[in-house]
Amino acid sequence: MTVNRTNSASATQTAENKYAVDTYGHLFKVPDFTIKDILKVIPAKCYERSLLRGLGYIARDITCLVSVGYGTHKVLYPMLFESTSNQWYMQLAKFSFWLTYTYIQGLFCTGLWVLAHECGHQAFSDYGSINDFIGWCLHSYLLVPYFSWKYSHSKHHKATNHMTRDMVFVPPDAAKFKEQRGIIGELVHHSEDSPLRTLYELVLQQLGGWWSYLFLNVTGQEYPGVPKWKWNHFYPFTPLFERRDALYVFLSDLGILTMGLVLKIWYDKLGGWSLFINWFAPYIWCNHWLVFITYLQHTDPTLPHYDSEEWTFAKGAAATVDRQFGFVGRHLFHDIIETHVSHHFCSRIPFYRAREATEHIKSVMGESYRSSDENMWVSLWKSARACQWVEGSNGVLMFRNVNQFGVGAEKAKSS
Repeated sequence: MTVNRTNSASATQTAENKYAVDTYGHLFKVPDFTIKDILKVIPAKCYERSLLRGLGYIARDITCLVSVGYGTHKVLYPMLFESTSNQWYMQLAKFSFWLTYTYIQGLFCTGLWVLAHECGHQAFSDYGSINDFIGWCLHSYLLVPYFSWKYSHSKHHKATNHMTRDMVFVPPDAAKFKEQRGIIGELVHHSEDSPLRTLYELVLQQLGGWWSYLFLNVTGQEYPGVPKWKWNHFYPFTPLFERRDALYVFLSDLGILTMGLVLKIWYDKLGGWSLFINWFAPYIWCNHWLVFITYLQHTDPTLPHYDSEEWTFAKGAAATVDRQFGFVGRHLFHDIIETHVSHHFCSRIPFYRAREATEHIKSVMGESYRSSDENMWVSLWKSARACQWVEGSNGVLMFRNVNQFGVGAEKAKSS
């Protein structure tokens, strides 16, 4: 469950703090510390980056990726299935075998994605050019436009949970939510979503959310007056970036095109099955984990968003959640889930020092620190049901919904 929540059902305001009612009906106190308060408690050693250590993690992840692939194709599959019959139960066993294989490979691909993310933040080493080259190579392998993502992600960090400046997972207000629903929006205050609709939306989000963001800027800001086909991470003069970034957007595209050529050669030399099972299916898993992780880092019934007058960097950075994902989160995903709050306060801290930084930051944040040890799949379902739009006063906006979940349902019934 999510911790550090003040239990009261009415919103008040004092000279010291502002308050709002979260989706659960609990009182949320707007943080009153500054970014300077946070940074001054982080020890200098937390900023120390090691190129050798970073390269070691990359080597480890690639070694695991290659070793699992070799062992699966050359040892496990021949040993288990080479001489078996084609009965339906054996076909089912083979399907389960390959599904497990792609799942495991997807975990290692996600780990490499996270290390490229470290490069984008210059947390990988002290050498900017090396960081960018490694990040460009790793992300291009996973069809991520490295520099384009780096710039939009930087803007996300600079304006986290700012309603008009954040770059991803920007929630609609009530009017926009109704507009997005179209004719269904007319029923927004009269009926809840069925669980099947929520499941359908989650499947679309997990399978296509990353592509939708890159190509269509889904959940990002809108740019009135600019054709929507320009709202993407591939057009050099997209409104998402500054004009000076155009060359780097082109270099990102070049990385994608280069990987496309590699995949074509892979297909020609080794065939479609090899390409599908060793790259494409793990790539789909990687995209799923990416959306899964980032959605739950920034979407929770206890988290606020802010308008331009109320937002500060410290308030935005505090509006994130540290979650727990066991062995996978700590050792394969490089702590990106468990230490995301500290990452937003200072993204140049390498992941292997983020746990220590988190402990120091918590001493300043107090009850404003958000963490959850709830099963993340349960959290995914709850957030999908509870976090549909935001509304509020005094510049502090909290999630509401049309479902029977917290004060959102009560609000809909009374309107």
